[in-house]
Amino acid sequence: MSELSSHGSWPSPISADDVARGVRALAFPSVVGDEVWWEESRPEEGRRTIMRRGADGTAVELLAAPWSVGSRVHEYGGRSYRPVPRRDDKALVRMGVVFANHPDQRLYLLEQGAAEPVPLTPEPDAPAALRYADPVPGPDGRSVLCVREQHAGGTVRRSIVSVPLSGRGAQDPSAVREIVSGADFYASPAPSPDGTRLAYVRWNHPKMPWDGTELRMGLFDGNGLTGEYTIKGSSEESVVSPVWIDDSSLYAASDWPGFWNLYQVGLTGPAIALYPAEEEFHTPPGRLGDRSFCVLDSGRVVALHGDADMAPGVYDPDTLDLAPVDTDLTSWAMLDTDGRTVVGVAASPTVPWSLVRLDPESGGVEVLRRSMESVPDPAYLPVPRKATFPGRYGAPVHAHVYPPTHPEHSGTGPAPYAVWVHGGPVSHATTAFDPIRAYFTSRGIGVVDVNYGGSTGYGRSYRKRLHKEWGVVDVEDITAVARALVERGEADPARLAVRGPSAGGYTALAAVTGDVFACGVSYFGVADLLGLVRTTHDFESRFLDTLVGLLPGFVERYRERSPINRTAEIDVPVLLLQGLEDPVVTPDQAFTMATALGGRGVPYALVEFEGEAHGFTGEKARRESLEAELGLYARVFGFEADVPPLELATEPPAPRAEPEAADGAEPLETPPGGVSAASAAEGSEAEPGPFGAGSGGAVPVAGRPGPVTGG
Repeated sequence: MSELSSHGSWPSPISADDVARGVRALAFPSVVGDEVWWEESRPEEGRRTIMRRGADGTAVELLAAPWSVGSRVHEYGGRSYRPVPRRDDKALVRMGVVFANHPDQRLYLLEQGAAEPVPLTPEPDAPAALRYADPVPGPDGRSVLCVREQHAGGTVRRSIVSVPLSGRGAQDPSAVREIVSGADFYASPAPSPDGTRLAYVRWNHPKMPWDGTELRMGLFDGNGLTGEYTIKGSSEESVVSPVWIDDSSLYAASDWPGFWNLYQVGLTGPAIALYPAEEEFHTPPGRLGDRSFCVLDSGRVVALHGDADMAPGVYDPDTLDLAPVDTDLTSWAMLDTDGRTVVGVAASPTVPWSLVRLDPESGGVEVLRRSMESVPDPAYLPVPRKATFPGRYGAPVHAHVYPPTHPEHSGTGPAPYAVWVHGGPVSHATTAFDPIRAYFTSRGIGVVDVNYGGSTGYGRSYRKRLHKEWGVVDVEDITAVARALVERGEADPARLAVRGPSAGGYTALAAVTGDVFACGVSYFGVADLLGLVRTTHDFESRFLDTLVGLLPGFVERYRERSPINRTAEIDVPVLLLQGLEDPVVTPDQAFTMATALGGRGVPYALVEFEGEAHGFTGEKARRESLEAELGLYARVFGFEADVPPLELATEPPAPRAEPEAADGAEPLETPPGGVSAASAAEGSEAEPGPFGAGSGGAVPVAGRPGPVTGG
């Protein structure tokens, strides 16, 4: 029989230390013969490495400190390495690996048996001014093709380039040949099996890759492309992840029918839908190189499909059937194959993200590596309930409800609940195990994770609900879910919190201007939309054209929807958590919000972390941010916790210098009625798109948040 005790004060075996140090992100697996390679984070060292698992099951780290794999193309990066075959003097094949080194962003080659990697690309004129991502072997076997991003003089230029594996490009920049350029963005370079053609994806401002892209094709001679043309896609259709199936046709995912479905695309003629269905067959293209399907040697396709949670199925082109593959894992991502073996990253509500090998015939799953060595007793883990709530005008709002869960304690009456708002905002929340969520639910605080209008996983029309309505539809949807839980007797109306990272932090700050939430928590969230436009990076510099409206015509709408200009409507405590090296949502956003709140005497806490960027990766930041959040709830909701109550300020912090605009961002003057840090300090009233798909603590799978809009 469980003991009755106050919600929030239940003793939990899940500590903030456990959460902070216990997760290693696993991403971008590759099958190489009998071996499996992947990216793996080292949170205790603040870096990522490349791992290789041999046929005997032994895992070996290929990159020792201080090397760190990771690309900053689009700031969110993506696939940053690729195994490449190398031949020695005896024509024996051995595997090397090409990777982007995070500190300097150059491409390097690590040969098998070599002591150190050697550079493949030139040293840039400025730190990290030349960046590379999504490398693939060139058809000549002596190069890799990849996306390059150049920063110079406040401008950003992207292209697809060929980088020789000889290392000549490290000394001779002209040896890195530009294959195609002219568009604002590129992704997915894919040479045909015979090497005579190159397919790739491109798009231009102000579109984001989930809004509109083109799948392009051209004749490839190793030095450049000729006869390029678009074979699928437009400004109103998102086409992603081309994969050649022979020398004259490809598979790709397109949302032309309203959901990302799989298509066969030839050199000419119309594309053919493989399995039309009102469900997603691809994740949102927030990171380069992320793939949700793969083609086997038999011609069958292993494809992930579903909503926010995706599971594998096998499509047979002969029967045109899609056979589900039943496993105990409910959330899947990042597939790869060599034509026979299939690997991916998968999880469930009780199993952390893991690197797995899948038998598509039997559904058998072999766990190769877990993101956590030890997992809490399942008795302390909440069982999610997928629910759909009525939003504005009856529009559906999708959410996952996680009630307080403890094997020995229970509370009386409705429980306090934290409404979670994912980043992005074009992203989604899955039901995969999250130690941060369990940290709260095991203490008696319920969590509801809302996939508000604009989230991915539910089709293009659901995503478009947020067009021109960011700060309105998202706030209405999370508020509707909170009120519904109150009406059902599950949540205490006096003890509702709202929290979110990045774009979710923006929604949380906007939501506390209402009368539903007793407090708010913003992890590196956007407070000033015009400030975001002025300082954010190029990839998302036009994102708000779609989410809010074109400038300067809609400048008043930007002001009205910026929490910094609505502090007169906020009278509940606010916790602001911010990394001081954040290039996406710059530190001045949190500081200026704190200044405006303090200028009005609104209780707040501003907690900043040196060395942290958009998404906390260090143990100190992860631990202290989590304890600060629980301390806020303890103070506001009135329970005793195993952390001290959070200290709140009611005076502005000391003034700071104004930030500089990021590369590719056009400076905007503080508009009439807007708030600069200096004016807010005097008491004036007043963002991988992807503004961060991660959370304030563990970031699932990829180890870095996606776009402000990205997880």
